[in-house]
Amino acid sequence: MALSTYTTPAQLCEAMHLVDTTDPVPDTEQYGHVHAGYVAPAHTGKGIGSRLLKRMHTIGERDDVPGLGYSICDERGYLVDVLQPIIDARDEIKAAIRREKERDDPDEDRLAELEGRSGALKWILVACFGYQGFSNAKFGRIECHEAINAFAREILLAAKQQLEAGGWRVVHGIVDSIWVTPDPDVDDDDREDLEALATAITDRVEIRLEHEGHYNWVAFVPQRESNAGPLTMYVGKVADEDEFKIRGIEARQRSTPPFIENIQRSCLEQLDSTRSPEAVLRHLEKAIERLHAGEVPVEELVERNQVSKPLEGYNQNTQNVAALKRARDQNLAVHPGQDIEYVVVDDENSSLDRVALVHESIKGYDPSHYENRLIRAIESILSPLGWNRTNIRRELDGTRETDLDMFRALEQE
Repeated sequence: MALSTYTTPAQLCEAMHLVDTTDPVPDTEQYGHVHAGYVAPAHTGKGIGSRLLKRMHTIGERDDVPGLGYSICDERGYLVDVLQPIIDARDEIKAAIRREKERDDPDEDRLAELEGRSGALKWILVACFGYQGFSNAKFGRIECHEAINAFAREILLAAKQQLEAGGWRVVHGIVDSIWVTPDPDVDDDDREDLEALATAITDRVEIRLEHEGHYNWVAFVPQRESNAGPLTMYVGKVADEDEFKIRGIEARQRSTPPFIENIQRSCLEQLDSTRSPEAVLRHLEKAIERLHAGEVPVEELVERNQVSKPLEGYNQNTQNVAALKRARDQNLAVHPGQDIEYVVVDDENSSLDRVALVHESIKGYDPSHYENRLIRAIESILSPLGWNRTNIRRELDGTRETDLDMFRALEQE
């Protein structure tokens, strides 16, 4: 924060190009001179603003934010006043969720209500965090956003170091979550209990770390164009429960048609029970056969997407645009922020006949389009095992070719 100090009016004027003459600039004994947020203590004087300048000098010498060199004001800021009540309220809700789950007969309706309230508060907090980095934020500063991220990195690194010292290997970590597995080089007797480690890390960093869940296995989905794993796409089988925790993949995306979601989830169950990609592909092949045979109800193929801008604002002729044009021709107003629902009936068509709106009488669908979506969905769950769309298609084509050869052989007999 501290860059330059000037002891005379002439130096200040020359550096900051304030005025052509030094006469209007008061002597340092009266006010002091500020440049880039810093003034030497001997130059603060006793006049107007002297206490502020002394405070700036004190803060300017501090390095409060790790790695960035930013200083933090000692006074409580407005951000704390806004966010602390929300954080406290969510903590109370999460405690209520834990108590409800510990009951012999948990009330599922009550749990759903509490989870919904907790989720709503979470997204308010997420939005507030993002707003700190918004270029047009009315009360934000990018330095605040950077400082939050800097502290998050330090906390994550501190947690990683302590977990590894306790006999655990870190598999993945991002912002507020960290996944670990037992370090195979550490004896079980020497490994620290996770609950105890979480408590110790909480005391150390002063941010609560909770042991949230235990998984039989977890897979992080790599990016489609590289081997690097994205930050928030993963799937895991919850230990001792008949459920998966899914984040980021198609089954969690609101635009995914029910048929695609159901097949992806059933393929996950196949993978969990067989540990065999080939078994998953056999399940996928049957789903594709149903698609091409016209056996899938169109209601299960409805795609739902949120409109982000008026029709005139789109430059590409996407499926969404075709649906918006179709709605316009039917005098249906669809505004930004609203959803539009449709079925893809001919994806090769560049006109508005590419799709049919959900309320229309839909006589068919484009099986090739939905086959592509299916393969992408299965790629999401097989890619951690080294399978991509090319491998999947090659395997499917090989199976189809084998079936065709068998059919030809039977014809010749």
